[in-house]
Amino acid sequence: MIQEVKPYRIDVVDALRGFAIACIILLHNMEHFEFYYAPKNFPEWLTNLDTSILSSAYFLFGGKAYAIFALLFGFSFYIQNENQKKKGNDFRLRFFWRMMLLLIFGIINTAFYQGDILTMYAVLGLILIPVCNLSNKAVFWIALLLMLQPWESARYSYIMLHPQYIPEPNLSISYYKEIADYMTNGGFWDYILGDITKGKAASLLWSWENGRFFQAPALFMFGMLAGRKQLFTNTIQNIIFWKKALKIAIISFCVLFAIVKFLPELVERKAALDSLLIVISSWSNLAFMIIWTASFILLFYSEKGSKLLSKLSPMGQMSLTCYLMQSIIGAVLYYKYGFGLYQYTGVTFCLFIGIALLLLQLQFCKWWLKSHTQGPLEKLWHKLTWMKI
Repeated sequence: MIQEVKPYRIDVVDALRGFAIACIILLHNMEHFEFYYAPKNFPEWLTNLDTSILSSAYFLFGGKAYAIFALLFGFSFYIQNENQKKKGNDFRLRFFWRMMLLLIFGIINTAFYQGDILTMYAVLGLILIPVCNLSNKAVFWIALLLMLQPWESARYSYIMLHPQYIPEPNLSISYYKEIADYMTNGGFWDYILGDITKGKAASLLWSWENGRFFQAPALFMFGMLAGRKQLFTNTIQNIIFWKKALKIAIISFCVLFAIVKFLPELVERKAALDSLLIVISSWSNLAFMIIWTASFILLFYSEKGSKLLSKLSPMGQMSLTCYLMQSIIGAVLYYKYGFGLYQYTGVTFCLFIGIALLLLQLQFCKWWLKSHTQGPLEKLWHKLTWMKI
């Protein structure tokens, strides 16, 4: 019979996950939790400052923080699966049940924040079930194939072979227009029902249209491989590995970033350009994610870095709680049924609000973990996962 296991923690993983959550909190606040609105009558200098801060934040964290989150999602699966293997148990059916629970958490989160990723992770995470017993080489090549964005690559080939073909506009665009309507004019229940239906549809369609349905499973598998290779442990070999990974990632990102910048001048057809940018951006985000991950790990295992970065560990241990909590707080702060701050705050003000919320969440996590081994939602998820069925 499958037995409940105590959570196995690696400090650098908790801290890295906490870093990803912190970046997500700041980005979501600067976006008004996907209520994109620029207040009027701001002085020009503040408008310019808002633009600069938002573009810098997207450059540094956009698509990268979620990539770290996805990588560690796969690593967590490895830890749980390996623990059960040592006991002679098959974790796959239990993991399926765990993902169904995550799907419920995701739906609850979607009611407050339409950009929720938990629902997508819950479904796409199921790909780990058929690949978890494959060899490292097989898993690596499957993940690499997914990172090549086969759908978008095939779409690009079709576009190039049919010069007269003009793709239809992305389906997510029409949904986002409807979302803007109820977010501007609706009440509390309009938001809740709209987010669960139209908002969820828009979010999933956007993820499909931007290659996330292939990138996320690939990162899950890379995270599982990182667990198999024990890449997060503090060894001389791993330090050498992460230093090499950092150098390669920096060079790769610079090349890919240059290609993205010059590609519009080389490709005239917008449809072909859009497809190429999705594929290249997927790899660009991967390279930048490795830069963040490698830099974080190397700094964490340095003499002074551990004391600083380990302060993020409590948020990493309570990532599910923090993720849902920020959605609820953000909705109340920015949406019309709450304080409606979207009308009055630009990116700069929201950055300070995000920093304040980040510090408050961090203090809450520290306080909670003084008397508990897990966050409230983590504990609930854990108990429900290992309940007798």
